[in-house]
Amino acid sequence: MTAEERIHLLQSMPFFGAINEASVALILGQSKTINLTAGEYFFHQDEQGDSLFLIEQGRSVVFKKHENKEYILRHAEHGDCFGELALIDFSPRSASVRAETDCTAIEIPSSALHSLFQQNPEQFLIIQMNMGREVSRRLRASDNRWFQLQIANSNTLSS
Repeated sequence: MTAEERIHLLQSMPFFGAINEASVALILGQSKTINLTAGEYFFHQDEQGDSLFLIEQGRSVVFKKHENKEYILRHAEHGDCFGELALIDFSPRSASVRAETDCTAIEIPSSALHSLFQQNPEQFLIIQMNMGREVSRRLRASDNRWFQLQIANSNTLSS
């Protein structure tokens, strides 16, 4: 894939919506492509994180571990991102992510976003808004799953 094709591919992903070619090129220039085989981990729950990942190819599973059991939160595939919470709240990773199939992903370090902020604050703001939208979509989906559990368990305030 040529650099131009890769830039256009990234621009088609929700995370890079409305981001110009120069900004995507700047971020790509400071990011690295990683290839994982099925079963390998992008990262583990409770590790410190300083990057986010965008899946170019493959499928991964995002899960939490509790009492030696794994609980699936969601799956990530082409165009999906994960790991951004560590960049937003500077906390350890809230979940683990493992490749279910062979995966190609772009690892974007926080330093690449910082460089974009220094060079083009407006484009940086758009990425932050895109990141916020993604986190909001996940929160909304989580709230809906929780609500369905409340209905199933008949947890009501009134009879």
